[in-house]
Amino acid sequence: MTLKMVKRRTAVFLDRDGTVSEEVDYLDNADMLRLIPRAAEAVRLINESGLLAVVVTNQSGVARGYFTEPVLKDVHKRMKLLLKAEGAHIDKIYYCPHHPEVGLPEYLLDCGCRKPGTGMIEAAAKDFRIDVKGSYVVGDKIIDIELAHNTGAMGILVMTGYGREELKSLSSQRKVWPDHIADDLYDAVKWILSQKEAG
Repeated sequence: MTLKMVKRRTAVFLDRDGTVSEEVDYLDNADMLRLIPRAAEAVRLINESGLLAVVVTNQSGVARGYFTEPVLKDVHKRMKLLLKAEGAHIDKIYYCPHHPEVGLPEYLLDCGCRKPGTGMIEAAAKDFRIDVKGSYVVGDKIIDIELAHNTGAMGILVMTGYGREELKSLSSQRKVWPDHIADDLYDAVKWILSQKEAG
């Protein structure tokens, strides 16, 4: 008897703050969450294309005691509701509440899930049978590009959030370089879809 091969899926791994939602340092109140313009439209394009939309986000504010995991879950619930109102959805949210050097004892951990560590993407790959090397990471920080490189995915830097600041830093350091630079998540997704069509 032969085992039927299950086709691996392609994902767009999305940073949260500065990429999907507006950058707010240590967002500790769900009411403060605002989507970046065109972000919901971008997520809807991912949904309609058959790709997975997966959020991977460092949330060391939990470790630092700035907010609790239940508060973080409320923030994510609001993000999902705002996206749903515009016909979009996230397939799953993965977050890292740890910090290697500061914070509450239960979260003080040099873990493998904190970006640019690959733990969150590895968990998603297992949960959804994702072809990581054929997937994409979109974010506004160098660590998102490093995450892409660490997993073999393609990395896209957006100019929202810390993007422009990070690009200047990249230009001077050039330790990693994005596969693409986009104005925002919508432009990043349009580029991803053009790559998929071409290839």
